[in-house]
Amino acid sequence: MDQLREFVKTGRASETVQRTTALLEEGTEAEAIMNQALIPAMDEVGDLFQKGEYFIPEMLVAARAMQQGLEVLRPRLVEAGIDSLGKVVMGTVRGDLHDIGKNLVIMALEGAGFEVVDLGIDVVPDKFLEAVKAHRPLVVGISALLTTTMVAMKDTAEAIKASGIQTKIMIGGAPIRQEFADEIGVDFYGPDSTSGRDFARRVAIDNSQK
Repeated sequence: MDQLREFVKTGRASETVQRTTALLEEGTEAEAIMNQALIPAMDEVGDLFQKGEYFIPEMLVAARAMQQGLEVLRPRLVEAGIDSLGKVVMGTVRGDLHDIGKNLVIMALEGAGFEVVDLGIDVVPDKFLEAVKAHRPLVVGISALLTTTMVAMKDTAEAIKASGIQTKIMIGGAPIRQEFADEIGVDFYGPDSTSGRDFARRVAIDNSQK
């Protein structure tokens, strides 16, 4: 497990796949591998990023290694009936074609055990709303990189709130600040992928206690 965590942290994807496969063949439960190696590794990567010791390239390669390990585990997790922490819908708003930030958040969420519905880029408010109605997610994540698309973020948040469906809304992106989140009445603003992941975890915990 220690070796697998190190492989993920350093973004060594092929070694991650090999070690994950070997652990399964040795009889280690898929859930144990996920909870004791893959998720803790990504938690540590997130902490290093927040401390300024890791940067986006290191985050990306670690997340890709984790995802490849998760792909090895996925059939076993399904077979064992292991539930995800919940669903999160993610998308970049109408008029915005940037997705690096969104993808980092998705990787962090999947690494933490969430099922993510990725709507992609240039997503109109109606498409967000359709996904919310279809999936009933715990959280909706709305991303924007351009100042000019912040209006679309407001429109999207208003459409989701007007639907009356109980879901939390988190926003993020380079031009976004807490003041804007307060102005449009969303539940959370996250400056990075780790904070978005931690918010979703808190929502999942609160939901499980209801």
